[in-house]
Amino acid sequence: MIAAMDRRAAYRDMAAHVASGKMAFSTGAQVALRVRQALEDPECHIEKAAKLIVAEPLLAARVVAIANSVAFNRSGREVTDVRTAVARLGFRTVRALAMALVTRQMASATAVPHCQTLADHLWEHTAHVASLAHVIAHRITHQDPETALFAGIVHEVAGFYMLSRAPDYPGLLDGDDFTDWIEEGEVEVGRAVFKVLSVPEPVAGAIEAYWDGFLAMPPGSLADTLLLAEEISPVTSPLHALDGVHKGRTEGMTAQIDMAFGHETLAGILAESEEEVRSLTSALKF
Repeated sequence: MIAAMDRRAAYRDMAAHVASGKMAFSTGAQVALRVRQALEDPECHIEKAAKLIVAEPLLAARVVAIANSVAFNRSGREVTDVRTAVARLGFRTVRALAMALVTRQMASATAVPHCQTLADHLWEHTAHVASLAHVIAHRITHQDPETALFAGIVHEVAGFYMLSRAPDYPGLLDGDDFTDWIEEGEVEVGRAVFKVLSVPEPVAGAIEAYWDGFLAMPPGSLADTLLLAEEISPVTSPLHALDGVHKGRTEGMTAQIDMAFGHETLAGILAESEEEVRSLTSALKF
């Protein structure tokens, strides 16, 4: 098993590797990054966007699936083509989905069974947190729901990168205690990956605050949105589940949050939004 000091050195080495510009992406992820970049151009028209998205079938399928999810299909009218799906979702949501594809393919970058199992578990967690963050932003913290969705999608991207590189550091994942990762690696590697992926500063800053693990009562910020989504996610992060407890979780926190909302409790909001969360989570599972 790698010693704590050696693990920290490994994390620093990973961060330096990213910062040097050597971070590699699969073909599908490269297409998704080009889509995201194109959609940031105010001159980009919907026809061009649809054409770019169709070039990556997995992204095209997810764009249509999300457009037909309960969260975005209030009318119940199903769409079957990418152009109409993009028009329904808007460019901001499609950019978030492009980043979801990048993140998901990063999670599939290793052929090592143990790493792949952890990555699959981490993506399951990510999909739940992103979906819950979208609902929480709209119903509770009054943050922008699309920004919250994007933040939920990328909040574990450093972990995916670490898992993709773990085979290069034998013994890095021995055992099930990821304290060193949470205390040091996640922040150092995360900052480097965020820079390469051009994660907007407000989102990167919110995720750094999320790493600190302090949930304000009542929750109101984007970081609070992520922390609350993490707290109530039915799938825990395999990198944060220490002794069966979420990072940042305290005994009885959910009950305290319910009290903070008075008549409209967290449990009630979640019950009303259950189908929306389920539909969005399912659509995010590339």
